[in-house]
Order: sequence, then C-alpha cells, then structure tokens
Amino acid sequence: MSNGSGDQISMEDADQAAAEQKAEPAAEKAAAETATGDTAASDGNAALADKADGGAGGGAERVLNQDEIDNLLGFDAASTDTQERSGIQAIINSALVSYERLPLLEIVFDRLVRLMTTSLRNFTSDNVEVSLDSISSIRFGDYLNSIPLPAILAVVRAEELDNYGLLTVESNLIYSVVDVLLGGRRGTVSTRVEGRPYTTIERMLVTRMIEVVLADMKQAFAPLTDVDFALDRIETNPRFAAIARPPNAAIVVKLRVDMEDRGGRLELLLPYATLEPIRKMLLQQFMGEKFGRDSIWESHLATELWSTKVDIDAILDNLAGVILTGGQDMDPRRNGMALTNACQPMAARREEADRYLLTKIFERKMSVLAKSVRNKPPLAIFTGCSLMRVSGA
Repeated sequence: MSNGSGDQISMEDADQAAAEQKAEPAAEKAAAETATGDTAASDGNAALADKADGGAGGGAERVLNQDEIDNLLGFDAASTDTQERSGIQAIINSALVSYERLPLLEIVFDRLVRLMTTSLRNFTSDNVEVSLDSISSIRFGDYLNSIPLPAILAVVRAEELDNYGLLTVESNLIYSVVDVLLGGRRGTVSTRVEGRPYTTIERMLVTRMIEVVLADMKQAFAPLTDVDFALDRIETNPRFAAIARPPNAAIVVKLRVDMEDRGGRLELLLPYATLEPIRKMLLQQFMGEKFGRDSIWESHLATELWSTKVDIDAILDNLAGVILTGGQDMDPRRNGMALTNACQPMAARREEADRYLLTKIFERKMSVLAKSVRNKPPLAIFTGCSLMRVSGA
C-alpha cells in the first residue's frame, strides 16, 4: 500500500509540475504583450503631445481661422474706404492712382460744393446744404456693382476732354427733390414706392436738377480749363451706363444733399482717361499755380533788363552793317531844348538803346566816312538820320 500510494503521489506531483511549466510560458507571453501595449500607448501619447507642441509652435499643420485669413488677404469688413489696405488687397489696388496724387481735384470739388449749395437753393427755393463726403479711387466695374437700385444714372459728356463721366442720383434724393419741387410740406418724410419705374415727371425734374449740377461743374473747372459738361442720356440700368471697361480706374466723388429733414446722396464718377488731358494742371498744389512764375516779378525783371546796359561787342563784330530805322521824334529835352506840341517823342528806352548802339558803332569806326569793305557804314532813315547828327556822325 505504501508503495502504491507513494507512486500515486509522485505521479500527481509530476503532472502538477508539468502543468505549471506549461502555464509559465503563457503567463510570460501575456505579460510581454501587456508591456508592449503599454509602451505603444505611451509612445502614441508622446507623439500626440509632440505634434500638439509643434502645431502650437507654428507648424505647417495649423489651420487658420476666418479672421486670420481676412487679415492675410487684406479684406476687413470693419475697415472703411479711407483706411490703408494691406495684403493681397493692397496688391490688387496697387494699379489704381490715388486721387491724392492730383491735389487740385479736392480744391475743384470744394468749389463745386459751394456752387451747388447756391444753385440748388435757387432751384428748389429751400434751405439746401451740400457737403463732400469722400473722394476715392475705384474700378469702374466695382462701382457699377455697388450702385444701390433704384437710381437714375446720367451719362455726361465732357466736350473738350472728349470723354464721358457718370452722375448717379440715389432714390432718396430723387423723391426728396420731387417732393420739394411739387410743393410737399416740410417736416414730412418723402414716400417712396418700391417696385415701379420712375415716372416721366420724376425723370424730367431730376433731369433739370442734373443740368444745374453740370453747369456748376463747368464753373468749378473754369479756373483750370474750359470744359462743357453736356447731358448725353438718362439710364436706370447700370449695364446701359457703361462708359469705360470694368477694370479701368476712376474717381468717385460722393456728395450729400440735405434739405432740412430730407435729402440723399449724389455721386460723380470720372474715369482717369477723362482727366488725362488736364492731368498736369491737376498736379498743381493750389489753384493758379504756375511753377514759379509771378507776374509782378516778371514786370519788375523786364523793367530792369531794359534799363541794363549790355556789352554788344560780340554782336557788332559779326554784323555786315547796321540800319537805323525811322519812327517817332527824338526827345529834344535830352539836347537842352524845349518840348513843343508838334513833337511826338519816341519811347525813352528805345532812344537810349539807339544812342548806345551808335556809340559802339563809332568806337569801331563804322562811320559814314568809312570806305573799307570790312567796316560798312550804317544806313539811317528819317529819325535815324537825326540821331546820327545829334551823335556827331
């Protein structure tokens, strides 16, 4: 029994040992797989952290938001037209010529504002105030797309400049002018009917107002050049008012017309091609500038030049002869005689110049008695003969 039980115990121990040996490799493999998974997870977290740090440091993977894109392109909805643009928008507008390079334009349009204030007061018999809102440069196509409709567009022809301009009257100003001219009561807001074209009466009244504005434009440009601004046609569709190509540059002048509690905006567009013939004049810093010319100084300089004695030896040496022409009488007072009523003396500066010329001629022995071919005598006619006698020839 003891042997049998001993053998049985030993067999059980052997089976248990074999099972433990088989279990140990499986446990080691599972532990190794767990460790590998933990290492991979830690490596992945580290890679994500490094990627996040790289993106925060200005990496290529960073995505820009809308504000950053607008700033990069130079498009900012909050900015006004008068602010300087940057980015791609500045490159796009770099081809446009700023009106600030034509300083006299602002002076011309200020003069236009004063003239329009007086003319529209007489036209409407009301208290009209005209103000200049802004002067800016824009592409013609962009301006046509920005016109608020409905509106009346007047195509204007500048006869002497051989080109066109555009005058836009907004609907608020149209109805205000019609209300004032037809006897509308003050203090009431002009009513506007949407979705209908302008009537014949409204178009005629606005046309009369445009003709008044064109007459003021002619007076405003008068100190620079004579330009007749004539009304060519009236349009209500911007597509039919195309006077230039869409990419062409133009100047837009925005005017505000207020009639107490009524009013609206009037815009004047002039392509740069229209202003090109008078561009040199518009480059002046002020009205009437002549780049250093002064009439008072010119008159003083001319007087001093006439009274200045200039050495004319070089001229006389190249002459073949001298002719003393006739004219008015010599002044007898230079020779100690009295001036009579029958005597009509010549200009003092001419007589002085002739006497000085004869003096130089006598110094070279070019007298009447000279017989040589080289020194030919002077030829005297009437007053010239008297001058030679007085000078001792």
